Amino acid sequence: MINWKVRFKNPSFIAQLVLSIFVPILGYFGLTAQDLTTWGYVFDLLMKAVSNPYVVGTIIVSVYNAVNDPTTKGFSDSQRAKNYKNPQ
Repeated sequence: MINWKVRFKNPSFIAQLVLSIFVPILGYFGLTAQDLTTWGYVFDLLMKAVSNPYVVGTIIVSVYNAVNDPTTKGFSDSQRAKNYKNPQ
């Protein structure tokens, strides 16, 4: 079990999660953040990414790496982290 409430209170986790989605997309399509100049272009890019199995796979791996706690066995938080009320 993952303590999602505490993780989403942490701005670093949110930034890491957003980057774990956008960096594989930008890398695959050979773009930089400066290329995202309109919301229409961003949504078109997301639709292209979702329709590409390779990009979806790299996003899944990237998100897994952002969410997984390597200090615990399996895919969960430690017992101590599960009891946190705020990010430590």
